[in-house]
Amino acid sequence: MRLLLSAFAPELGPLAGAPPAGWETATVGVGAVTAAAATARLLAEHRPEAVLFLGTCGRYDERLALFECLWASEAIATSLEEVRGGAYRPGIEKVGWASTLAGPLPAQAVAVPPAITCTVEGASLLASVAPVEHLELTGVFAACHQAGVPCGGALVVVNDVGPDAQAQWKANHAEGSRRLVESLRAAGCFEGA
Repeated sequence: MRLLLSAFAPELGPLAGAPPAGWETATVGVGAVTAAAATARLLAEHRPEAVLFLGTCGRYDERLALFECLWASEAIATSLEEVRGGAYRPGIEKVGWASTLAGPLPAQAVAVPPAITCTVEGASLLASVAPVEHLELTGVFAACHQAGVPCGGALVVVNDVGPDAQAQWKANHAEGSRRLVESLRAAGCFEGA
């Protein structure tokens, strides 16, 4: 059995009520800490052979198009204060977790700040870390790495990071999630589980 996760059910798109054969679905909540705790619990309860996280993300600049689907090559914990030089992490703290599953979509690094970035200046600064922002992936990947469970993440760009992000996300997240699932199905991602 493989586990298909998302922050909340709508981001599973059409798979929310009908997971592919060999897969189970679950949600982990919003934010990296909540996602890490929920993922660790789900791994202990279900003991899956692999985990795939599906979600939406915002783009920092125009390297990626709206509704473009991507495979998260790495989830990077970061913050605006770190990028600005106003904060730092101890050198022994792990801040990046790689996908350990190969994916059928173009690979991109994903920045995972502690909160949604709502300024153009913030988006510009965080663009030096990755092309997109997402809130849960470091938690999911960290829990999977700790448990030795292969993991991957597939995301779809549904908004520009900045002051209009929330309205844009609300308008686009359902369509984006549908397109992401369609892309994964077309690539044969759910076959042979």
